[in-house]
Amino acid sequence: MALHVGTGEEPPRDGRRRRSHDSQQRIVDGMMALISEGNHTPSAEQVSERAGVGLRSVFRHFKDMESLHREMSAVLAAKLEKAARRPFVATDWQGQVFELIERRAKIYEAAAPFLEAGRIHRAKSAVLRANHAKFVGVLRAIMLERLPASPKDDGVMVEALDMLLSFEAWQRLRRDQNLSASDAKAVLRRLMSRLLNTPDVS
Repeated sequence: MALHVGTGEEPPRDGRRRRSHDSQQRIVDGMMALISEGNHTPSAEQVSERAGVGLRSVFRHFKDMESLHREMSAVLAAKLEKAARRPFVATDWQGQVFELIERRAKIYEAAAPFLEAGRIHRAKSAVLRANHAKFVGVLRAIMLERLPASPKDDGVMVEALDMLLSFEAWQRLRRDQNLSASDAKAVLRRLMSRLLNTPDVS
């Protein structure tokens, strides 16, 4: 799952505005490239160099680095939500819940550097915290849409499933426990089958 995050807007037809739009998109793309390489807190100078624009151009489009992070966060969240809402292959709810593991794994693997960068910058930005809460809420709603009344009415079960499918759980398995993606998915499937008292149907 490749991620390309531009401004999320259609390029304007007017030549001057188009150049401005293209410059803004290069800045966002430059920021994304640096973060994807592991630089979670790139400086404005690094972004301008990667984007191939002047430093003044960065601050002409974005008043500060937080504004740039907010732009990237909003467009990234929209793209990840679109990926999370793809039609399900499984026709029964159990199959769809297990399918969520595969789907979230792809999303988290592709977006890990950006989600990690967001975690760092959320401490200093109420807007980023609100954007993150909204995105987490969307993922939770997608999960709840798959569940029938019985597990959905069990508050503890819902919270356990939500945690199991979270980015934090995925990162713990992948980074802290040093598991491969396939082994991490196997762990989550085993836990899911135990929670739902159903065989692994993935």
